[in-house]
Amino acid sequence: MTLRASVHLFLEGDQPSLPAKLCRMSLAALIAANVAAVVIETVPSLAPYDGAFLWFESFSLAVFTIEFLVRLWAAKEDPSIGHSRWRWLVSVPALIDLAAIVPGLLAFLGLDLRLLRIVRLSRIVRLAKLGRYSLAVQTLGNVMRAKAPDLLSLLFLLLILLVLVSTTMFYVEHEAQPAVFTSIPATMWWGIVTLTTIGYGDMAPITAAGRALGGIVAVLGIIMFALPAGLLGAAFVDELAKARARAHHHDPAMPRCPHCGGELPGH
Repeated sequence: MTLRASVHLFLEGDQPSLPAKLCRMSLAALIAANVAAVVIETVPSLAPYDGAFLWFESFSLAVFTIEFLVRLWAAKEDPSIGHSRWRWLVSVPALIDLAAIVPGLLAFLGLDLRLLRIVRLSRIVRLAKLGRYSLAVQTLGNVMRAKAPDLLSLLFLLLILLVLVSTTMFYVEHEAQPAVFTSIPATMWWGIVTLTTIGYGDMAPITAAGRALGGIVAVLGIIMFALPAGLLGAAFVDELAKARARAHHHDPAMPRCPHCGGELPGH
């Protein structure tokens, strides 16, 4: 096995060795530490430690840049992308990696300091890199892709419901509160906060018909948001079962036929 193939297996292998697991866990911990640093460095009392935060950012940027370059070099060994570095470079994981390091590189190359806040905020993108190291995030991504058509159908129904209830509420309440329910688009704000059961109270019906409609809409909102929750919950359980089945299939301790690789009878 060539060095490049070994590196690719180390970084992307489905059954990583102990050193590979430790490396992935270390990178995941560094990503989490970066997100924590973005949050706590905004505390005014920690201003004297700006130098330490800058050093940590420089160290993290160096590590993530090296990781990106190594993955780019080893991408030639990936058969799923046709052994093409370009196809890897335009893949979602690679674009996330780029988004995590490019703003920092631009800052160190003398980017206008007026954009420094945007650069600091962009560091939160590194949180998306955790998907590469988290089985739960990968499972959630698989669930979202599998159920995308169903979720889009539910979203379409929710949009239709929002338009219907906002239009009805506008005509019910506009005469009583012309300064609050000024138009149907403005009333859609009431529809959103009511369907999501948040209810800020900045737009509230005062007529009997409006309050009755508001109660119905609040109940409909609970139903509408319970549907995708149940759909995703069931799909998540199915995906976890498939992941366990794959792990069971690859279990080296499982007795298998030496010719076809299938499980032996009775196991």
